[in-house]
Parts: sequence; C-alpha cells; structure tokens
Amino acid sequence: MHSRPLWRLTVHVLLFLAALVVVVPFVWIVLTAFKERNEVFSLIPQWLPAHPTLKNFWGVLDAMPFWRYYWNTLVVAFGILGVQLVTITLAAYAFARMEFWGRDLLFILLLVQLMIAPQSTVIQNYLTLTSLGLLDTRLAIMAPYLASAFGTFLLRQTFKGIPKELEEAASLDGCGGLRFLVYVAIPLAVPGYLAFALVSLTYHWNEFFWPLVITETSKARTLTLGLGIFAQTAEGSADWTMLMAATLMVVAVPLLLFLVFQRRFINSFMQSGLGG
Repeated sequence: MHSRPLWRLTVHVLLFLAALVVVVPFVWIVLTAFKERNEVFSLIPQWLPAHPTLKNFWGVLDAMPFWRYYWNTLVVAFGILGVQLVTITLAAYAFARMEFWGRDLLFILLLVQLMIAPQSTVIQNYLTLTSLGLLDTRLAIMAPYLASAFGTFLLRQTFKGIPKELEEAASLDGCGGLRFLVYVAIPLAVPGYLAFALVSLTYHWNEFFWPLVITETSKARTLTLGLGIFAQTAEGSADWTMLMAATLMVVAVPLLLFLVFQRRFINSFMQSGLGG
C-alpha cells in the first residue's frame, strides 16, 4: 500500500530533475541576452544581469538583416502550412472515406515514405529545383514540403472516426461528396488540424539543413540559417550576449505559440487517435 505513493514521489522527482535540465539553459539564455558583455566573463557566474539592457537586441538588428530573415521565415512556414492543409485534407479524405482500387496499397506506400530520411532526397530535390531555375528562392525551400505524409495519416485517423451514419444522413439531405467534406468532416477535424499546424509551423520555423543547401544569399535565407551565420561571427568576437539575444529572438515565436496552445495541442493528439 505504501509503495505506490513512494513510486509516484520518485516519478515526480525524476520529472522535476528532467525539467530542470531543459529549463535551466533556456533561463540562462534569456538572462544573458539582457547582460552587459563584461558580465558574461566574470570569474563568478552571475545569473541576474547587474544592469539590464536592450542594446544586445538592437545590436543584432544592426549586425544582420534580421527582418528580412524574419519575413522569409513567415512566408515559408505559413506558406507551406497553407498548401499542406489543402493537400492533406484531400488525400486523407480519399483514404478514409472513399473506396477505390489500390487504396490500401497506396496508403502503405504513404506510410513507408514516413520511414525515409528527408536527407536521402536532398540531391535529387536540389537538381530538380536548380533545373527549374528556383535556386535561392523561398519557393525552393517550400517545394519539397507542399504535401505531408504525417499530416495525411493524422487526418485520415480523424476522418475515419466520423460515424458512417452521419455521412449517410448528410447524403439524404443532399450534402454529399465535397460538401460533406467542407461542412461536416473539416469542422469535426479541427483538433487534428490544430495538432498538425503546430507541428508543421514549429518544424519549418526551426529547419536548418534544407535552407542551407538551397539558398546562397540572404535574399531567401530563414531565421535559423541567419542565426547560424551570425553565430560564426559572434564566436570570432566572443560577443555571447548578442548571440543569446539573437537566439531568444528566433525562438520567441514558436515558444509563444506552444505556451498559448499547449493544452489544445495535447488534447488535439488525444482526440485525433494518436494518444495511445
């Protein structure tokens, strides 16, 4: 009888320690972003800035084309999401609610695609987009991700959960096919859409490798790539306060989105059939 409370206490202590491992470095980044440069190199580490300042953030804006990177990231992340919502909706609805020859085989092939590392297609994607004259453009960053196997799978699970009787009743009322998808299936699948949207935005906001391959100038570079270039410069001058400020500016948007929607995010996965 006494072993269960002890076990729960042990689990909570371990979770607390794991949370500290994740949170402490982020807290250090936030506090360092507001410090003077000489405070970083003091012999005794100082957690709180003695004289909080915003000059590190202004220095980042002067040192790199931050707003251009920010705009590119917004266009890429939300542009990909917008197209994906269309493609995964149509594909998921076909796999979940329509009968056609080879449906199950195509769905298996879709699942196999989830097991293929994206890096294995980089060379072919690069050659294809270069031949189309799209090198160093935002469209080139977006192109390989305009469809999503994960999003299709997630929405298929949601659409399959819609009762067949509801579809039959809608059909009797003259709401069939595309109208059923638009007016019935999509509203019922909002939790699934929310879960996918947060995953997609976070992934493409933080993506580094593909933008590094397909871009050559700052014209189309995204925030993470700009941060990587800025970090190399900052390491040379040992300006860690500006580097921490730049890092905080890059992660602020996805972090804010998660903090605002974290409860809905978890509930979305539970309601869309992936909660175990």
